[in-house]
Amino acid sequence: MTQKSINHKFARLREESKKGVALLLDPDKVGDKTKLYSLIQTAVHHQVDFFFVGGSLLMRDLVEEVICGIKDITAEIPVLLFPGNAVQVSDKADGILFLSLISGRNPEFLIGQQVTAAPLIAQSNLEVLPTAYMLVNDGEITSVNYVSQTLPLPNHKPDLAVATALAGKYLGMQYVYLEAGSGANSPVNPEVIQSVKKATELPLIVGGGIRSVETAKAAWMAGADVVVLGNGVEKNPNLLIEVLEYANVYNLSLNVN
Repeated sequence: MTQKSINHKFARLREESKKGVALLLDPDKVGDKTKLYSLIQTAVHHQVDFFFVGGSLLMRDLVEEVICGIKDITAEIPVLLFPGNAVQVSDKADGILFLSLISGRNPEFLIGQQVTAAPLIAQSNLEVLPTAYMLVNDGEITSVNYVSQTLPLPNHKPDLAVATALAGKYLGMQYVYLEAGSGANSPVNPEVIQSVKKATELPLIVGGGIRSVETAKAAWMAGADVVVLGNGVEKNPNLLIEVLEYANVYNLSLNVN
């Protein structure tokens, strides 16, 4: 991937009103390498838009192993780091979601890990996507909540999500990532997605709790530019195919029209 190509791909999705899909690979949860390669090949075959690699507890060597596995299969699809901490920074990826957990008040995840990671990123060729990261769910304690020691924003109060997202925008963040949390029982409320999108007009990524084509469609129709599949695919591998096929058909219909 060349510099700025990831930003360009996000911009093109938005400009053409197309539906984007990212596959999140958490190396701690993908122990079988045969299954990992099969999943990557399926995603490539069905034209996934992005690979996200990372998690809450990973070490760098595991992250790099998964990145290299993706690169062995394709060099055309962007691989972005989705880091849970500064240790996971690797120049083997194409870019990094430079996350600040603005829904919480723990300074370690607002700015602490970012300060540690910044010199490493400066020495790399990673394309940096400054991202306002927001946990939004129905009060469940997910792994992200536990590790970050922060509480999620309420899923039924879009005004709080809007105020938080706007703060991120005014601080200079260029992307918003609404996260229900790995294994969340419910996805981010479409009303929250719609309100945040309308208020910020920034590229919007939505993940967590997406276990069906219907929940992916609801997120897209509410304003998500990219939906992220992760835990749901681990439990139901066909979900990846179903969501990608829907996105591809929808996007092709836009070209025809």
